[in-house]
Amino acid sequence: MKSTIAHLTAVFLLTVSLSYGQTKAEFFSKADTFFKTYIKQGRVAYSTIKQDSGALDELISMAEGISVSKSDSKEYQAFWINGYNLSVIKGIVDNYPIKSPLDKAGFFDAIKYNIGGHSITLNDIENKLLRANFPNEARFHFVLVCAGLGCPPIIDQAYLPSSLEVQLQKQTQLALNNPEFIKLNKNKVGLSQIFEWYKGDFTQGGKSLVDFVNLYRNEKLPEKAKTYFYSYDWTLNESK
Repeated sequence: MKSTIAHLTAVFLLTVSLSYGQTKAEFFSKADTFFKTYIKQGRVAYSTIKQDSGALDELISMAEGISVSKSDSKEYQAFWINGYNLSVIKGIVDNYPIKSPLDKAGFFDAIKYNIGGHSITLNDIENKLLRANFPNEARFHFVLVCAGLGCPPIIDQAYLPSSLEVQLQKQTQLALNNPEFIKLNKNKVGLSQIFEWYKGDFTQGGKSLVDFVNLYRNEKLPEKAKTYFYSYDWTLNESK
């Protein structure tokens, strides 16, 4: 009898484990399809999604029941990066038409989303689940997209555990080589306010902001360049 119970328990646990794995794989696959469908050149088709939000609603519903562990860092990070970007889109669509995420009070720090077993705000995903758990990973700032044009552009694909390292590196390089994001004028360098708000993330180990940027630049900035922070553009990153 005991062996039968033990066998049934093992079968049940294996079934649950496989189910969770299949759900995660399906989430990443459907998220990839969603981003490919509704994002073009860093802009999001909010109006189209608003007209038929079924795919977005399904993804948010799937994400609610998914559990990820920090022990699998790539899966954890990929899930929460996608979760953040999808939740931002959900927040915009729920309040559309809107010209900026800041037009909705509490967009980042009060509105909560039920994903990954949490009822959580966007700021908490970024600061408590990602930055706090992986304090040495400054590249998060180039893949978490806040719906404003001042943010690095959202990509038309999901972040996947298997390709996360390559995706993080690529998006950081694209941002830091973009003359609209890093504004070089002789010996002056205009930096996004992202570098002001999260300066500590970029200056770990005694690096300057210029040192960090130069890690990813093809054309290096002058070491003694004077930096300033240009105003963040919160205009909605909407495709027309």
